[in-house]
Amino acid sequence: MTAGESQPGASSEDKNMCLIISQLREITGIHDNRLLQKALQVSNRDINQAVSFLTDESAREPGYRATSNEPDNESSGATGNQSHGSVIDLTNDEKADLQKAIALSLRESEKLQNEAEIATENQDTNQAGDTNAGESKAGLKRKRCEVWGDSPNPHDRKREDKWPVGLKNVGNTCWFSAVIQSLFQLPEFRRLVLNYTVPENPHESCRSHAEQRNLAFMQELRCLFALMVASKRKYIDPSNAVDLLKDAFRSSEAQQDVSEFTHKLLDWLEDAFQMVANMKNSHKKSQNPMVELFYGTFLAEGIHDGKMFSNIETFGQYPLQVNGFNDLHECLEGAMVVGEIETLHSDQSVTSGQENWFTKLPPVLTFELSRFEFNQSLGRPEKIHKKLEFPHIIYMDRYLHKNKELTRSRREEVKRLKDQSTVLQQRLERYMNYGSGPERYPLADMLQYVWEFTKTKPSCVPPTQDIVGTQPMPAPRPHPNTNVASAMQISPSESPIAEAPETASPPSTPQPQRATVHKPFTQTRPPMEMPAHPAPRHITAEELKFFESCLQRWRAEVERDIADLKDSISQITQSIEQMYMDSLMCQVPYRLHAVLVHEGQASAGHYWAYIYDHSQNMWLKYNDVSVAESSWEELQRDSYGGSRNASAYCLMYIDDNLPQLIGEDTDVETGQILKAIHALPPELRQYVREDNQHFMQELDEWNEEQVRKIPQKELVPTAEVQEPVVALKEEETVACQQNACSASAKHAVMVKEQTAQAIEKAATSYENAGAEAALKEAFHEEYSRLFDLAKDKPTPQNDPRLQHVLVYFFQNKASKRVIERTLLEQFADKNLSYDERSISIMKVAQSKLKLIGPSDMDMQEYKEWHEDYSLFRKVSVYLLTGLECYQNGKCRESLTYLVHAYHSNLKLLKNGKNRGIDETLIAYYRRKCLLELNACAADLFESGNENDVAEGLSIMNDLVIPCMHLIVTNELSKEDLAAVEMMRNHWCSYLGEDMDSRLQEKLTEFLPRLLDCSAEVRFLREPPKIRPNSPHDLCNRFAAVMESIHSTSPVTVK
Repeated sequence: MTAGESQPGASSEDKNMCLIISQLREITGIHDNRLLQKALQVSNRDINQAVSFLTDESAREPGYRATSNEPDNESSGATGNQSHGSVIDLTNDEKADLQKAIALSLRESEKLQNEAEIATENQDTNQAGDTNAGESKAGLKRKRCEVWGDSPNPHDRKREDKWPVGLKNVGNTCWFSAVIQSLFQLPEFRRLVLNYTVPENPHESCRSHAEQRNLAFMQELRCLFALMVASKRKYIDPSNAVDLLKDAFRSSEAQQDVSEFTHKLLDWLEDAFQMVANMKNSHKKSQNPMVELFYGTFLAEGIHDGKMFSNIETFGQYPLQVNGFNDLHECLEGAMVVGEIETLHSDQSVTSGQENWFTKLPPVLTFELSRFEFNQSLGRPEKIHKKLEFPHIIYMDRYLHKNKELTRSRREEVKRLKDQSTVLQQRLERYMNYGSGPERYPLADMLQYVWEFTKTKPSCVPPTQDIVGTQPMPAPRPHPNTNVASAMQISPSESPIAEAPETASPPSTPQPQRATVHKPFTQTRPPMEMPAHPAPRHITAEELKFFESCLQRWRAEVERDIADLKDSISQITQSIEQMYMDSLMCQVPYRLHAVLVHEGQASAGHYWAYIYDHSQNMWLKYNDVSVAESSWEELQRDSYGGSRNASAYCLMYIDDNLPQLIGEDTDVETGQILKAIHALPPELRQYVREDNQHFMQELDEWNEEQVRKIPQKELVPTAEVQEPVVALKEEETVACQQNACSASAKHAVMVKEQTAQAIEKAATSYENAGAEAALKEAFHEEYSRLFDLAKDKPTPQNDPRLQHVLVYFFQNKASKRVIERTLLEQFADKNLSYDERSISIMKVAQSKLKLIGPSDMDMQEYKEWHEDYSLFRKVSVYLLTGLECYQNGKCRESLTYLVHAYHSNLKLLKNGKNRGIDETLIAYYRRKCLLELNACAADLFESGNENDVAEGLSIMNDLVIPCMHLIVTNELSKEDLAAVEMMRNHWCSYLGEDMDSRLQEKLTEFLPRLLDCSAEVRFLREPPKIRPNSPHDLCNRFAAVMESIHSTSPVTVK
């Protein structure tokens, strides 16, 4: 309840007056009731005229202006991903913009005036109108973002140093980006493409349309590779190369399969190189570099229907089944040895089988993991999410034809060892799951339990004695004034405490009080001693000794047997693992170069690639336009499968014995390494330079446009530029002081009541010794008070940092100069001019402030401390507003506040744990909002109604996906990762359902944005501005909100 709301029993006229005053306070930010009442009297209660009066009056009298806006414009948005386009230009006509915003606010206020019961929502509605007016004025109101949209600011698209270049997704082309990046990052392949010699007369040389198409694609691929080598752009548009692929696939709109595209790509490149080779040596067949690099051969031999066969076959990508295997070696073993099958022909048994042996391995060995299978019962393909591990280095010796005899003997040995291990596992299982019934337990534990039962002290009292016949006492009737809410506690699954670590301080749950237990008959009989566990009725010493001897001996024997079995199994497992690790079987190592990952289901999803950077010795994640540093742990998490919808689809290994595959380009004559544009052929070098010139021109034009937008009054005249450097430094110092004073002045106004109380306590010193002595005493007393207050640590219901800026400074160990100047500014605040004593002390403080020169104080440090505190208050208000919105069922508004609170808070926490708020609480309610909005959007989509479907997808595109983008770009917690996966799985589950073709089309278009929320440019709008709160009001609000999050009732601040 705000200060202007009416109390019970007030007249309707008084209620109306209080409501109008409350609206004026929310609209204008002015909290002086005297001035608000004066405005209503002058305007005859016309709210429009009252607003005009107040804005003009506040412009003339700075003392009546709003003390501060919590989301200060000086501390900008929370995400750090806002482009320059999100800045609203109010420099042209601030008064006009203010009036428009107020007009929109008033229209909303007039509607709410007729509904007094929802007056608490006025603030949010007016603020939303204010924000919408500003956005409409600037023409920047956000629409649903285009897929893969470019930032209008070319500086956002500028390459950082020599960081790898990304590829723009031009519409379901993530498969193209993943494959091309994997091949481009192979220096040997890159050299072949860039140095490809285009025929002089291509139209005459090409004998078919296919050859013309392949040659055109080769030219586009060369240009694309050249830009990826030396472009100044952050990412490249591959549209020209992609357009040439349209004829090869069914549809340019459908997302393609990586293996299908890779086959087609290698076929085209092979034909293009073969065409040039045939032109140079028309009489003899020359080697094709694509074939030499990517293609190998294997020998297939065996028995079929009693007949021996042996065939040499060529392969490019070697297919491997995933189902039934746990790692890559098991997949290869299953692919190389086809099991024996016995077939009956009359009265003879014929054995059929096949073995495959590699006769030639290519330098680039690619494994295609078959993660899709056709479900016959459902009549559609399904993705296999089984976990499959693969090594960083794999030794291929055991699969080579030259090692056939040695491998066969070791396979027999492995088979024998596995059979032994199976028998031992079965024996161990009998010990670990003992019993004949449905419930089984470890035998050693059962023997231990029997022994514990036998040695328990016997009891002669039956378990039912003194219970039968006892009448249950009626429960005491609760007192009518008992607070029922105290018995309602938050369940562990719903409380953030269940998720937060012990060191965090989310809202605590009050401990339930122990109810009084009435014990009848306690005055007539002592309490009966009952055994803690069941015990035998009677047992003799001989029986106990016998049982002790047998049970202990049996248990020791069982434990010894179990240990022996485990040791034997461990030794066998180790022997199997070491079977192929000797020097004879480690001669042909292949190192993992790239992993192509697919996330989603069989009919839709997203591709990206993890590629090893051999020059920097680290893994990089190539996700369309985004190229980010990664790790082997992240690769394993995303590629192994089993726990998420993401898993490896293609593995690319390179021969570790061929260093030229990853060698840098060198000059033929000097042998020096060629970098960037110098590694390109002359014609491609010129092509890249021209593209870079166009991009630099775009940057210059953007810079000139931004300069033109700056008002002329802010431009420095030419004559003034010639002033000495010393003068410029002095101006910069003054400007820095003004900026710092602006922030600190706001904080001084916030605590003026506390400062006034300190001055009041120094009244005696003022009367006896004057203003300077009174300032000294008040300064010392206030300093001591705040220092003691800073010793209190934040609790779930109280954060002393909200009470005063100096508490924040003390707890974060700000320098003494910063603290003393801040406190001195509070006594120098012109808003303290209440009486002669305050004015005198204020003037003394102001004179002392003027004595502090630039050499005495680092004003930049001073400014940063006050900006941090402004951001801290902004985060606190965003959090409280988000929690209030959530409890009132406004998840959309709540999510916006919580997301910005979380990311602004991250900036503070980078400088220290006490700089911000515990992020676990914000993250917990952010997840709750996300999941509820996702469920709401899914329900709307399932309805099938056109308007509902559009609204559901709008919720996802405007709120959920941008929030997911901000979450995944930071370090993911287990809870956030689970929430993201839950939402993705929910939408992917629709792929297996029968639905209208229109819905299917929308789902296919929407899913790539959901599954890959890192490459698309999205914006989450800033939350509405929030009016200022005094420290007292903010602390009360904080306590009320934090207390209420453990109950089901909405927040009401009194």
